[in-house]
Amino acid sequence: MTDSNIETIHQNIHQRQSIGHLIEPAPNSLQLEKAFQAALTAPDHHRLKPTRFVVIAPEQRAAFGDYLAQALADLGETDAAQLERVKHHPFRAPMLVLVLTTLQDHPKVPHFEQILSSGAAIQNFLLSLQAQGFASMWRSGAVVESNWLKQQLGLNTQDLISGIIYIGTAAKAIAPRAAIDSEAFVKVWQSL
Repeated sequence: MTDSNIETIHQNIHQRQSIGHLIEPAPNSLQLEKAFQAALTAPDHHRLKPTRFVVIAPEQRAAFGDYLAQALADLGETDAAQLERVKHHPFRAPMLVLVLTTLQDHPKVPHFEQILSSGAAIQNFLLSLQAQGFASMWRSGAVVESNWLKQQLGLNTQDLISGIIYIGTAAKAIAPRAAIDSEAFVKVWQSL
């Protein structure tokens, strides 16, 4: 790998940010497949493949908004304005992808490792989309805890809705991310 390739990879990582206002275009099927392939290369102890993806087609966003409202109601929300507001969340972007984590009982791979693997898959997915010129927002919110919604998605109650990924093109240019001084977050271990 050349120095310029390495620099390009690092620039892509440093430039990735969550973008709240997304417009067309969204990835086509080939671009989306490239991102799924990148996601599925995430570290995965014993290759359990705990991560699943569900694409919400553009014409299904209203129906999915109804599901989000029902999920919120399932959690006890009774405020009609809140329930109506969540119905419109899928229209924040031209494409949505749900990320599900199906947890398996395994003697050598605890659930937390499977959850971390799914998080790494999401990061690979986001970085691949970024490298292809798209923007995204990884969201969750209370709805991901709804057992009703999990059931609708074919999950068990122990499984996770690890995120709703909103995908499209940034509506406007955003300021670059400020550099982070890693010194506050890194230390070299020494024995006592």
